[in-house]
Amino acid sequence: MQAAVEGVVHESIIAGLLTAAMILLFLGSWRSTLIVAVSIPLSILTSILLLFAMGHSLNVMTLGGLALAVGILVDDATVEIENIHRNLGMGKKLQLAILDGASQIAGPTFVSTLTICIVFVSVLFLDGPAQYLFTPLALAVVFAMGTSYLLSRTLVPVMVNYLLPAEVAAHAHGSTQEPGFFGRFSQAFERTFERFRDAYVGVLAWNLAHRRAVFGMFALVVLSGLTLLPFVGQDFFPSVDAGQFRLHVRTPVGTRIEETERYFSAVEAEIRRIVPENEIELIIDNIGLPNRSYSLAFGDSSTTGMADGEILVALKHHRTKSTPAYMAELRRELPRKFPEMTFYFQSADIVSQILNFGVPAPIDIQVGGIDRKKNLEIATKIVADIKNIPGVVDAHLHQVVNVPKLHIDVDQSRALQFGLTQQNVAESVLVSLSGSGQVLPNYWVDPANGISYLVETRTPTYKIDSVDAISSMPLRNQSAKDAQLLENVSRIERGVAAEVINHYNVQPVYDVYANVQGRDLGSVARDINRVLESYRKELAPGNSITMRGQVESMQSAFLRLGLGIIFAAVLVYLLMVVNFQSWLDPFIIITALPGALVGIVWLLFLWRTTFSVPSLMGAIMAIGVATANSILIVTFANEKRQEGMDALSAALEAGRTRVRPVLMTALAMIIGMLPMSLGLGEGGEQNAPLGRAVIGGLLFATATTLLFVPVVYSLLRAKSQPQVAENAE
Repeated sequence: MQAAVEGVVHESIIAGLLTAAMILLFLGSWRSTLIVAVSIPLSILTSILLLFAMGHSLNVMTLGGLALAVGILVDDATVEIENIHRNLGMGKKLQLAILDGASQIAGPTFVSTLTICIVFVSVLFLDGPAQYLFTPLALAVVFAMGTSYLLSRTLVPVMVNYLLPAEVAAHAHGSTQEPGFFGRFSQAFERTFERFRDAYVGVLAWNLAHRRAVFGMFALVVLSGLTLLPFVGQDFFPSVDAGQFRLHVRTPVGTRIEETERYFSAVEAEIRRIVPENEIELIIDNIGLPNRSYSLAFGDSSTTGMADGEILVALKHHRTKSTPAYMAELRRELPRKFPEMTFYFQSADIVSQILNFGVPAPIDIQVGGIDRKKNLEIATKIVADIKNIPGVVDAHLHQVVNVPKLHIDVDQSRALQFGLTQQNVAESVLVSLSGSGQVLPNYWVDPANGISYLVETRTPTYKIDSVDAISSMPLRNQSAKDAQLLENVSRIERGVAAEVINHYNVQPVYDVYANVQGRDLGSVARDINRVLESYRKELAPGNSITMRGQVESMQSAFLRLGLGIIFAAVLVYLLMVVNFQSWLDPFIIITALPGALVGIVWLLFLWRTTFSVPSLMGAIMAIGVATANSILIVTFANEKRQEGMDALSAALEAGRTRVRPVLMTALAMIIGMLPMSLGLGEGGEQNAPLGRAVIGGLLFATATTLLFVPVVYSLLRAKSQPQVAENAE
């Protein structure tokens, strides 16, 4: 856990440095870069204080939220600084440029910030483990964004007023000093960017002149995303290389615990052969059940008796293979060497254990109902069928139904002749085999330390090592004169019985557990459902087949998060309607969102990453930032229309002027997400889909904002007269 937290912290620091470098490149001023960069630590610290006040701790999720926000924290300050520089370029005095620059973008940045914050309202629709995991992440982003906006309204103008006068004076009077390396680099970048701007304006002008072709190309882009969508796959949460694995070993039914230990020693030797000794931190064997059954309440073990147990293997940080690679190799090799045994892996990391909700596997198929014989037959067939599904591993029936048993049939008439009842016989057998603590607990308190110890009597195990020894077990009753042997009043028969019987909502159930390897959980679940549909027809009335576990939680989380995103989209749209006093402008703004969604699908597909709750959180952030950038374009176009321009010219000028802040905002977010998207640190796979979704969404959304949104604006606003003319009338 500590390594995972440190990894997120390192990602955040690297993201902050990369973002600051990008801002320095675009602004060409270390003073302006310092002003912008100050927003990052102040916003993060304020967010941490608010999270602490609400009772949240610093963990992978809250730090992941802050890492997610690093790239966007500079958005408000960057747009304001860039607008101040633009006003300075018009020849205005510094303080007037600060006031005009701040007032011009106060409304758009406020709406943009609210837009990004509102999209995280969708997290409120989650329930279960996902809610507790991602609510702190969303709060961390919202608190940091709110603080960033307040700083851009207060601290940033003050710092500009104190730090930029020298720079403005140098530009105003000219400088005879030869520029240094950075100065030459900055000038070269400005020349390159201006050439890029001219090229972009040329492309945008062509788009505005060929709107039908642009809409056709955009439709093809959206269609490509819809085509790729089924191939991305679904997972509730990305698999994490936790550096450890839990191997469950089930020996032949009825194996005594000392024989089970020998089996485990052989399996452990095979593990050490496959995994190099210098890569193993420790190996722990946990065989059989605890002496007191209440201990089972403190874990998620699926151990049912003395014939099975777990082997926990912790690997060292530096190893030649990943943990999933070693697990895949053990899945191949162990059944070959020990065909009489059953092997399957349980969740080793705390996140997977929580997401499984106490179930030892992500897929739990429950065949329940009163027809136990038929249900067992169906459950056995299901195990055989789903083993043939690609991606399904560790499929097995949890319940052991053929454990050897000794059935003691008491002759009650004969027992009464000796003054014994069936209860007396049962208690005597129970005391001998399990101890007197089962029927009459007795405790002794140590006077030295006050600790109480359970005191019980039982027959030593070595004295009951055969059926004859059990038959010779003495039976006694307080009213009986002499002790009798068990064989005098009963007959012992051999048979088989269920080792454990499980119930769900009172009904008895058989659990078929399965894991996933090399394929996404959603695709495997769909294939399994097709198998289950054929068996549901064979069930008697009152019986059912249900798939639970992580699959059920994933489907619920995706449904709720989808409803939350729709609700957040409606809120964002209504917010923009109030701000623009128009239903049309918000519609123009959200035309950038299909591009964001296509970008998310494309990058997840190319990166071989599935849709999961973290990637959906990244999609939410990408949608918010894409909307914010689109607001900048439409707002500026409206300002130009107020000055008398027609819609076509206003759209072209909005693209020309706002291309710089839009690119700065998008690139800051993309560069800030690069360290997270690589998932390099221990546990980095957890937040990697989030960063990848943001990068993909913003790459396509930025292109859509700059090349498609102005086209939509020019088309929908073509019939509207310039607002200055309307005001004149």
